[in-house]
Amino acid sequence: MVQTSIFHVFCTLKRIMGKDFSRFCRKRNRYRCVKASAFSHSMDLRTMTQSLVTLTEDNMAFFSSQGPGETARRLSNVFAGIREQALGLEPTLGHLLGVAHHFDLDTETPANGYRSLVHTARCCLAHLLHKSRYVASNRRSIFFRASHNLAELEAYLAALTQLRALAYYAQRLLAINRPGVLFFEGDEGLTADFLREYVTLHKGCFYGRCLGFQFTPAIRPFLQTLSIGLVSFGEHYKRKETGLSVTASSLFTGGRFAIDPELRGAEFERIIQNLDVHFWKAFWNITEIEVLSSLANMASTTVRVSRLLSLPPDAFEMPLTSDPKLTVTISPPMAHTGPGPVLARLISYDLREGQDSKMLNSLVKSEGPRLELRPRPQQAPRSRALVVHIHGGGFVAQTSKSHEPYLKTWAQELGVPIFSIDYSLAPEAPFPRALEECFFAYCWAVKHCALLGSTGERVCLAGDSAGGNLCVTVSLRAAAYGVRVPDGIMAAYPVTTLQPSASPSRLLSLMDPLLPLSVLSKCVSAYSGTETEDHSDSDQKALGMMGLVQRDTSLFLRDLRLGASSWLNSFLELSGRKPQKTSVPTAEAVRPTETMRRSVSEAALAQPEGLLGTDTLKTLTIKDLNSKDNSETSDTPEMSLSMETLGPSTPSDVNFFLRPENSQEETESKDDVGSLGRSPRVRAAFPEGFHPRRSSQGILHIPLYSSPIVKNPFMSPLLAPDSMLKTLPPVHLVACALDPMLDDSVMFARRLRDLGQPVTLNVVEDLPHGFLSLAALCRETRQAAELCVQRIRLVLTPPAAR
Repeated sequence: MVQTSIFHVFCTLKRIMGKDFSRFCRKRNRYRCVKASAFSHSMDLRTMTQSLVTLTEDNMAFFSSQGPGETARRLSNVFAGIREQALGLEPTLGHLLGVAHHFDLDTETPANGYRSLVHTARCCLAHLLHKSRYVASNRRSIFFRASHNLAELEAYLAALTQLRALAYYAQRLLAINRPGVLFFEGDEGLTADFLREYVTLHKGCFYGRCLGFQFTPAIRPFLQTLSIGLVSFGEHYKRKETGLSVTASSLFTGGRFAIDPELRGAEFERIIQNLDVHFWKAFWNITEIEVLSSLANMASTTVRVSRLLSLPPDAFEMPLTSDPKLTVTISPPMAHTGPGPVLARLISYDLREGQDSKMLNSLVKSEGPRLELRPRPQQAPRSRALVVHIHGGGFVAQTSKSHEPYLKTWAQELGVPIFSIDYSLAPEAPFPRALEECFFAYCWAVKHCALLGSTGERVCLAGDSAGGNLCVTVSLRAAAYGVRVPDGIMAAYPVTTLQPSASPSRLLSLMDPLLPLSVLSKCVSAYSGTETEDHSDSDQKALGMMGLVQRDTSLFLRDLRLGASSWLNSFLELSGRKPQKTSVPTAEAVRPTETMRRSVSEAALAQPEGLLGTDTLKTLTIKDLNSKDNSETSDTPEMSLSMETLGPSTPSDVNFFLRPENSQEETESKDDVGSLGRSPRVRAAFPEGFHPRRSSQGILHIPLYSSPIVKNPFMSPLLAPDSMLKTLPPVHLVACALDPMLDDSVMFARRLRDLGQPVTLNVVEDLPHGFLSLAALCRETRQAAELCVQRIRLVLTPPAAR
C-alpha cells in the first residue's frame, strides 16, 4: 500500500543523515526490543508469567511504600493490573497453544491464527517483563524517569487487556468451529453477535506507544513514520473537504502527533473507524505522485525497459488447450463501464527481441516527464519465461508504479520480462471489472508474448494481497474458458475469502496498523459494489458531498472548541488558578486534554495527590477507562453510521453486524455502546469480572452483506467447489505469521492439499502484511522477498530441469 514510497523517503533520509538518523530511529527500540524478543523465545509461557508476577508484586510493594504521591499510586496500580491480566491470560494462552497444532497445514508448517495470537500476547508479556525488570533495577536511581516508564507501562497494560479479550474470543471460536476449521461457521445470528462485540473493542492503545510491538524491531521506526503520516494526512483530508487551510493544519498537526503517542493512537483509531474508502484511496495513492515515485525509482534497480502499455479493447482468438485447432474468443472487459483499454507495464532488465518492435511501440502510453532509456542496437534473445504480475492495494488503490521497485529487482534476479497489469480500481469499477481486465491482459500477454521479449514456454502468475486473489481467480477463469492456464501461481499474503467470517488471525486486525478491520470492510464493500452510504441523516444523503462537508465542518468546529477549552484550562492550571469544575467530560473532550500531559519528575513519587490538578485520561485505571467509555459514548457523534444497498434489500435485511433498527437490542446498544454484548452467547466468552476497554468512537457499523456476491468463487476462491479448484496449476503461497490474512492462506492450502493439488505454503515470521514493498528495509524483509523470488523461479523452471 502506501508503505512503498514512504519507505523510500525513509531510506533517502537515512542516507542523507547517515549514522545520526539510524541512531535516532533505533535508540529507543534497540535494547528493549532485542531483549524482549529474546525473552519471548527463550522462556516458556508459564515461566514468563511467573517471573512477571514476581516482579510486579515486588514493584507494587515498593511503590506502595512511597507515600501518598499520585505517581507512586499509579505505578502501584499499573503493576497490580499487569499482575491481574497476566494471571488471567496465561491459562487461556496455554489452552490455545495446546490445540493449535490441529489447525496447521502440516508438521513442517506450524502456522495458523491461534499460534499468531499466542505469539503476539507473548511479545506483550515479554516487553512488560523486560520493563518490570528495568523498573525494579532502577527505581531508586535519581535518573529514573517515572513519568516515561509509567506511560509505557500503562500503554502496554491496556494492550495486554485487549489481547486477553482477543484470547477469549479465539477460545470461543475454538469451541464453536468444526475441528480443523479456522473460519467462523456459526449461524448468522451468532456471527452477528460475535462480530458486533468484537468491533466495539478499543484499538487506540495499539497505535500509540505499542505500535508494531509484535513485529521485528527494524520495522517499528517505519511504522511510526507511517502512522504520523496517516494521522497528518487525515487532518489534511478533513480540512480539504471543508475548504480550510491545509498549510496551517500541517504546521499544527504533525508536531503534536509526533510527540504525543497517546494522541496519535486516538486519532489513528478515529481515522480507521470513521473515514470512508475514498480517504484510504487518496492516502494509498500518495505513492503515485511524481516526487515520491521518482524517489522510489532512484533507490531501485536500473532496468533497460519500463514502459506503460495500453492494450486496445479488441477481441481476439485463443486456442483451446484440449484441441489447439479450436479457438475461443476473448472479449474485452465490459462490466460497468463498457469496453475500454487495459493498462499494463512491461519491465525488463535487458532489452530483448520484440520489445522495440513497431507494434509494441504503438501501444506505449506516455507517462509525462518520466524518462525512459531508448532502445539500443544490441538486444538479448527472448526469454523462455514470462511473469504476469497483478499488484495489491485492497482492490481500491495503487498501480504498477507503486510496486515497480521490487518488480525491477525481480526482473534482474529472474532474468525474465515482467508484465504488470494496471486493472481498474473500486469503487468506481467494482467486481467483476478488475477480474475481466486481468484475464483479458493475461490472455493478451500469452498470445503476444513475443512482443514482450519472451517465447512463453513458462508463464507464472504472481501477485500480492488483492493481487494474489486475482491471480487465483484469473487462473480459474482461464480454466473455465479452456485456454492455457499459467504454469504456476505465486501469491504473497493473499485474501482468499471476502466473506465477513471471523478467524483467529483476523482477530489481529484489531491491532494491525496496515489492515484494520474497518478498512478491510470498506475495501471489500467497494470491490463488491456495495460501497457504504450514510443513512444516519436523509438530508445529508440528499445533499451528497455538501452533506459530508457540513458534517465535517461541524466536527471541526467542535474539535476546535474543545481544543481551545483544554488549552485554556491548562493555562489556568499552570498559572495557579483552578478552572471551574464541570460535568464529566465526553471522550472527545478528554482526548485533546491528553496533549497537555505534564512531565512528572522523580520527586513526584512523593507529591500529594491533590497538587496534580484535574484528572486526565492517563490517570485512570483500565477499569476506570472502561466505565468512563461506557458512560460517555452515548454523547459521542456517530461519524460512520453507514449501510450498504444491494438490489431491493431493506435495512433490516442487510445490516450484518448490528441488529435491525427496530429491535430492542439495537436501541439498547445505542444508549450504551461500551457495554458488553446483549447476547448471553457472546457474553459467555468473557469470565465474570473481566471488562476489556471499549472504543470511544461511537458505534462502528461495518455494513457487509451476507449476499451471494461475496460467495462468488471468482471473488472468494476459498469457497469455490472442488471441481473448480482441481483446475488450478501448482500454487505457491507466501504468508505472514502476524498477518490478519494468514488463515486465508492456511485454509486455502489445506483445501488444495485435500484435493491432491500441488501447493506449498511458506510463512515468514515477525513481518507485516505488504512486506514486498519493504524489501530493502532490513534483513528479514529481504529474506522474505527472496523467498517469493524462489517460488517464482520454481514455477519458471521446467520440471525436467529441477
